[in-house]
Amino acid sequence: MKSFEEVKEKLASFSFEEDFDLLVAIANGGIIPAAILNQRLNIEMRLLRINWRDAKQKPIYEAPKLIIPIDFEYKGRRILLVEDRVKTGASLWFAKELLEKDAALVKTFAVNGPADYSLYNENCFKFPWLI
Repeated sequence: MKSFEEVKEKLASFSFEEDFDLLVAIANGGIIPAAILNQRLNIEMRLLRINWRDAKQKPIYEAPKLIIPIDFEYKGRRILLVEDRVKTGASLWFAKELLEKDAALVKTFAVNGPADYSLYNENCFKFPWLI
């Protein structure tokens, strides 16, 4: 397991090729990494409520589903979309497709797994902030 300090330090020193003006966290998993990133980027942060699995990671819907309608302005914005873990990528790509319709740019970030930007890409990864 990675320590919280290790993940936090890696997030704090991570560099991006683009400038962003909106940070969007996929709730619930993306909230903590997005909050840490936002300490450094200091830009507007919003939540995107998407779900398709229960707490034990079993699917409860056939595909990712927008739980609460998007309630923030993102048209023409340069967005960094944040998720904690990408396994199949279904939630992340669903979220990206939703935002890409009107955003100027959407780049993805994951603590673990394949994304435009990621800290790790490991099969077995336990987040230090999970209970």
